Amino acid sequence: MRPRILCISFSDISADARVLRQIAVLAEFGEVTTVGYGSKPEGASHHLEIESSLPSLPQTLAGVALLTLRLYRRVEFLAPAVRRALELAQGDWDLVVANEARALPLARRLAGPHIPVWGDMHEWAPEERVHVLSWKLLIKPFMTWVCARHLPHAAAVSVVNDSIAALYRAEFGVQTVTVRNARRLVDLEPSPMQPDSIRLVHSGAAVPGRNLEGMMQAVGMLGSGYSLDLYLVPARDGGRYKSQLEDLARGFGNVRLLPPVAPDDLPAVLNAYDVGIFSLPPQTRNHALMLPNKFFDFVQARLCIVFSPSPETSRLIEQFELGAIAEDFSPEALAAAIGSLGREDIAKYKQKAHQSARALSSETDEEVERSLLRDLLPSAAQIS
Repeated sequence: MRPRILCISFSDISADARVLRQIAVLAEFGEVTTVGYGSKPEGASHHLEIESSLPSLPQTLAGVALLTLRLYRRVEFLAPAVRRALELAQGDWDLVVANEARALPLARRLAGPHIPVWGDMHEWAPEERVHVLSWKLLIKPFMTWVCARHLPHAAAVSVVNDSIAALYRAEFGVQTVTVRNARRLVDLEPSPMQPDSIRLVHSGAAVPGRNLEGMMQAVGMLGSGYSLDLYLVPARDGGRYKSQLEDLARGFGNVRLLPPVAPDDLPAVLNAYDVGIFSLPPQTRNHALMLPNKFFDFVQARLCIVFSPSPETSRLIEQFELGAIAEDFSPEALAAAIGSLGREDIAKYKQKAHQSARALSSETDEEVERSLLRDLLPSAAQIS
């Protein structure tokens, strides 16, 4: 019998590129059952769907009161989505994977004392949304407690980059492996430049705090020789924030919001553009140390890249000669960085992305995961 693997993610897994890549590797080693929002994701043998209306944090009056009093042991399983997952995912597992810290207590409960838990923390858990006051006051201390209590008992811990790894090592004394948000190598060529416009693009989530307004403003400053298309996945707010962004975009003559694209289709869609852009003021340490999916999406799409300054992305942009780095996080600085690139510069950086696509693909990261799984699932150790 193949190992039975439970993969927990309080996200719409079918639209969660990192978790989808994780599932693809897990499926090489066993039969994967996923627990999360939305429909069954590709690669999973079975899916236990959590109703989208159930929050994954304790947001009831009782939950807020317990968080305020810091009675965290009474909060661990209080969130409606966590309670539902606990009902759905009872079973005999050989490995339980927890995506992000909020899934760690559940993973350990479902695994029991003898089954390994792999905690994929993604980013720095205590500060996921610390720019929101309620998170800073209530959830940050809770997430810090969750990490301190549960991470030392995880059989393996992974994070998105080395800078985040250093935080977990310093704060919680845990060793991690780095699994970047890189995607698999895509067979594309850089698209030719158009004679009348430089085509800018951004892809991601329509979530407040991502500085989408600032990117629109920057392109508005650049004028009619530039266009910006944004492919945005709606937040779990009924599309209210995305609707606000659509209203804002209509005030610019060169900005459009377009429907989201499935993760597997994204590089081919982005390939029609010239420059992938992102500017994110460092409201949290995750923002300051970002190395997001979209960076690797832009590379596989063979785009020139213009980002705001960040240690991880700036290092790769400079190392692989991929584009330009804005001086700061303002719309003016982003506009200046984009405007500093001539058409020949952009064509050169698109070609550099093409040359770097394999080195910046997920091949290395997938092998890190395979090595981890060989240790966690000895019965599957023969899989290469």
